[in-house]
Amino acid sequence: MTSTEIKNFGIMGYPVGHSLSPQMYKSVFEAEGFINYNYIPLQVQAGKLFMAVEAIKSLDFRGVNVTIPHKTTISKYLDAIDSDALVIGAVNTVVNDGGMLTGYNTDVAGFLAALKEANFLPEDCHAAILGAGGAARAILWGLCKKRASLITIGARNPQKAQNLANDFLSYGSVQSFDWNSDDFKEMIQTADILINTTPLGMFPLVDDMPPVDLKLLPEGALVYDIIYNPIETKLLKTAKELGYPTLNGLSMLLLQGKEAYRLFTGQFPDTKIMEKTLKKILSKK
Repeated sequence: MTSTEIKNFGIMGYPVGHSLSPQMYKSVFEAEGFINYNYIPLQVQAGKLFMAVEAIKSLDFRGVNVTIPHKTTISKYLDAIDSDALVIGAVNTVVNDGGMLTGYNTDVAGFLAALKEANFLPEDCHAAILGAGGAARAILWGLCKKRASLITIGARNPQKAQNLANDFLSYGSVQSFDWNSDDFKEMIQTADILINTTPLGMFPLVDDMPPVDLKLLPEGALVYDIIYNPIETKLLKTAKELGYPTLNGLSMLLLQGKEAYRLFTGQFPDTKIMEKTLKKILSKK
């Protein structure tokens, strides 16, 4: 299929030079024959966000992905917010329908789809989350939607973790701890899945990992690190050596991108092309 219609897409953040999204989406556009579809990195400083959002309309962008530091602040400049993004408090995808801008959060769909691909059922599970930042909010909401029986948050900042837990108490059974505490160490002994949402272990600081004793996890617990660069973090490498099943962040990145592509175009992309492109990029880093 070939299309001569011009459509513009992009990713908005500051900085955005590190983003893999332009190459990932461009590879699919090319494969699908969308020769006049453009995906543009849009470096937008915080004080210029309103002007950038208005430019999406005036330049007739079909949609943009949104990254740090705009995921929470962009909402006030949009016309509508999807229910997932509203609960999470963050937008990572904006769709332009004739000047009507709607914000979505595709991280939830990407996270849950990645678990499904890994044959892990979050229903009635005990999930332990490391970290209490923006990524943790999306994952926490996904687990609540799937009715996890218990969600335990462990973080470096106990107050931040408690605030996050408080935000979701009406949606499920959520508790928080200092990740160095004996209470947290006791709790992870019954966890079915441990999810790292922190940047500890991300390139270039690949020798870092959260301060968690993986030996405390029960046999067969899934260790999931949403970091995708490197593909195997120190946390996952350690877990694998101890015999635990592991899952990296590449699948979540791909599947949230798949959902954003659907919102942009009304079609599902060939994720094999996206995956091949990402792995080629990451292999060079």
